[in-house]
Amino acid sequence: MAFSGAILRRCCVALAVGCGLLATAALAAGQSTQIPITDGTSASGERPVGASGLKLPRFAALRADEVNLRAGPGTRYPIEWVYKRRNLPVEIIDEFDTWRRIRDWEGTEGWVHQSMLHGRRSILIVDDLAMLRRDPQDDSRGVARLESGVVGRVDSCGEVWCVIIAANRKGWLRRDQFYGMYPEEQIQ
Repeated sequence: MAFSGAILRRCCVALAVGCGLLATAALAAGQSTQIPITDGTSASGERPVGASGLKLPRFAALRADEVNLRAGPGTRYPIEWVYKRRNLPVEIIDEFDTWRRIRDWEGTEGWVHQSMLHGRRSILIVDDLAMLRRDPQDDSRGVARLESGVVGRVDSCGEVWCVIIAANRKGWLRRDQFYGMYPEEQIQ
């Protein structure tokens, strides 16, 4: 049976579209065909490395005042949420080409383009009220009261206390009072 060039091209296009739809359905269902989604370390204690060569998971921050969170890694996927907060910390948990699967402080997950993220470390106050302190001690004098939802920047971080810049003030905050750092992570 002989096929003309036009019929053969249509069959190839239909096959490619069908395969694309299967991959689209897998990605929309949260299944990565390239890189498995991971939330922690391997059996050896090492964090896995993503397509970018950087370790996963890792923290980043939103670069713009408006960032679309999509159902999959591409502009053809529907927008599920729009973040309206520059420098909001998010966790990168997966990578696919130039797209990053992120998770926010509430556990919401989705995909954003890498150009909408930057590596400067920021934090989000999650306690109802956190006292930014002059020294790394619970009884130290307060520098500022930070309400839940305040976004700040990490200057340095030790085992228990971190130097934070928030609300135009610089001071010390305990790690358990904010979102944006891993328990074992230290920043100098």
